[in-house]
Amino acid sequence: MEREWLFSLIPLTIGVVFLGFGVYGLRRAGALRRTGVTAEGRIVRHDVRRDHEGATLHYPVAAWTTRDGRECEYASRFGRGSIAGGFGVGTSAMVRYDPEDPRRFAIQGWNATTVDLVFTIVGSLFTAGTLTVLLVRLLTL
Repeated sequence: MEREWLFSLIPLTIGVVFLGFGVYGLRRAGALRRTGVTAEGRIVRHDVRRDHEGATLHYPVAAWTTRDGRECEYASRFGRGSIAGGFGVGTSAMVRYDPEDPRRFAIQGWNATTVDLVFTIVGSLFTAGTLTVLLVRLLTL
């Protein structure tokens, strides 16, 4: 195997990682849609964090009570640069959670599968593109 083949492992690795994250997120969202339980919650605060580029992201923290009476209060796994209209502190929000593990939840209207879908598409393109190039190179040796 020649040295330049090793460089093709970079986009292949990036593609596989992106694909893995995307598929995991889509499967998680699908499981919540199928088996999740809906509860009326409220936004109690926003966790404000800075990403590695210095952008400020707001993660709404939802509080709700599960069907078996447990009090839950968790931050969304998705942050945004600004707080959308209906997600200010004190507003009510529908929450879909996993009854086995309420930390796995989604705030309806805030959490979107768009990010997971983009990761899946980009990962698929990188992986398929790199594998196609490697296959063509193997066949033309």
